[in-house]
Amino acid sequence: MDRMTQRQKAAIKTGALALILAFGTALAGCGSNADTPNAAAGEDSSAATAVGESGTSATSADSANETSAETRVVKGEFGDVTIPAHPKRPAGIYLEDYMVALGVTPVVQWYHPSWGIQDYLKLDVPQFDISGSPEALLAQQPDLIMVDGGVDQAGYETYSKIAPTYRLPESVLQDSKQILLAVADALGIPEKGQEVLDKYEQIVADDKAKLEETVGGETVAVLRLNGGDKTLALFGIKNRYTGSLYSELGLTPHPLVGEMEDYQQIISEEGLADLDADHIFIFPASGDWDSEENKEAEQIMDRAVWKSLKAVQNDHVYVVERSYWQSGGIQANMLKFEDVMKHLAP
Repeated sequence: MDRMTQRQKAAIKTGALALILAFGTALAGCGSNADTPNAAAGEDSSAATAVGESGTSATSADSANETSAETRVVKGEFGDVTIPAHPKRPAGIYLEDYMVALGVTPVVQWYHPSWGIQDYLKLDVPQFDISGSPEALLAQQPDLIMVDGGVDQAGYETYSKIAPTYRLPESVLQDSKQILLAVADALGIPEKGQEVLDKYEQIVADDKAKLEETVGGETVAVLRLNGGDKTLALFGIKNRYTGSLYSELGLTPHPLVGEMEDYQQIISEEGLADLDADHIFIFPASGDWDSEENKEAEQIMDRAVWKSLKAVQNDHVYVVERSYWQSGGIQANMLKFEDVMKHLAP
């Protein structure tokens, strides 16, 4: 038995190395959640193979039956996939926010060199560069990988070689509350998902009532400073990051925001002159405000057109933290709501 175990370990090590070499560059093609850091492979047989290569498959008929009893099938965007009923080492690429809200620590946290990391989650786990090799993810031996719309089918196929991969259905991705419940269900803790959602909805209801008293129908807009091309992007009501300010908190979007079909649009100088919102929230796309790139882009705010805006003249422009304002997760939403309350309902 000891000799067989050594052979198995050697086979596992060899298989893992082969996987890294074969898919070392594949993840660079995965989506980066464009409006999102701003989405039919993976069948049961390949998922089972991936588990076997990671060394976690059953080695006897009895163990196989036990493992089968502790798995279930979920329907993802790219088909059904067999996942652990109660995963012990889950990864949630772009979904760590929801996992943290549910009290679950992921085995890695996604990272992108040009964007950074979601610092607000304060996770102390290895980082996984989604633009490079899957080695960092493979090394953590996840037993479940969950991904959202930032991962296309090619990326999904790559992840599925590492562990059973659940790509959330497209139908839930525009609603953070549905995403929360889907993630909780995949983790085998649906009751915890409902508990977190109930608390979230109570916070939303309380905040909305206060905002009706303090700002009423005063208009709101959200801008992002794009340091690289020195532009401003106006976020629309359908934006996955900030749409909740209007749909949940009940804030009144400026007409330019409310009429926008796109998630976001670069706003011209002429368009900026028409942005007579009562309140403007603004943050940089990446880096800190004092970075060289952002300092140059910030010169937009020295122009006469910017200084003529109603919100600027009334000192109603609020600089906020970029990482959670560029996330649509439950934790991020609650932090955005705290910012809104601090500035609009102190």
